[in-house]
Amino acid sequence: MIERRRVTDWWSTAVTEIHPGVIRLRGYPVEQLVGRITFAEQIWLMLRGELPTPVQGRLLEAALVAAVDHGPQAPSIAAARMAATCGVGLNSAVATGAGLLGDVHGGAGQQCMEVLARVVGGEDAGAVVADFRARRAYVPGFGHRFHPRDPRRDPLLALVGEAVERGEVPGHALAAGLAVEAALAEGRARPVPMNIDGATAIIYAELGFPPELGRGLFVLSRSVGILAHAWEETSSGSRIKGPIPRPLLAGYHGPPERDLPADR
Repeated sequence: MIERRRVTDWWSTAVTEIHPGVIRLRGYPVEQLVGRITFAEQIWLMLRGELPTPVQGRLLEAALVAAVDHGPQAPSIAAARMAATCGVGLNSAVATGAGLLGDVHGGAGQQCMEVLARVVGGEDAGAVVADFRARRAYVPGFGHRFHPRDPRRDPLLALVGEAVERGEVPGHALAAGLAVEAALAEGRARPVPMNIDGATAIIYAELGFPPELGRGLFVLSRSVGILAHAWEETSSGSRIKGPIPRPLLAGYHGPPERDLPADR
């Protein structure tokens, strides 16, 4: 016989305690949490082990709200909508979209947090920007393909600035982000302002989240938009929608039509 604890401790966790009639989340009975804390506060509790302060909860919620969606042209949203028209369940459509959130599409927030950490750690912002330029690489968290100035930047940074002024967050990540933004603008006729990834990276860094969790929080936020789009497409009754409208066909640049040799 295997000793009981060797079995029960196989998935031992500090997150959730379950017994018949009992659910405790980080030690709190779930019935005490329901209706008394927000979803953002619940996320903080599950990830960090303690309830956030009111300011921490508000900043986390602001970042989650700001990043929920960016329209059906985003690959993750488009993929979820296409999946929904193929008859898969809503869970599969959402998983299809969320599965596209990787290093290139969805990873800039984590990458920006790593850049901010370099500057907070003592590297000169101008030198960091020069390093990216020397590698012909984009500085993650800055610039946008659609927006001359990302409309989500200013309200998020204003919230962080207010929290810094009240001494509720240290302000190191905010200062680093603004320094990188200023360094990117040097010598340019048009500035390269921070985007949603940069703004949320500052919030998550100010709140003490590691970069990997910064990406996880973005995925959690964007999954709301993925769900909304997948549900809209499911409800439309459309079937098998491809990436372009049906009257159009994808371009072709392969060999022209040719005949198979007779000796084949």
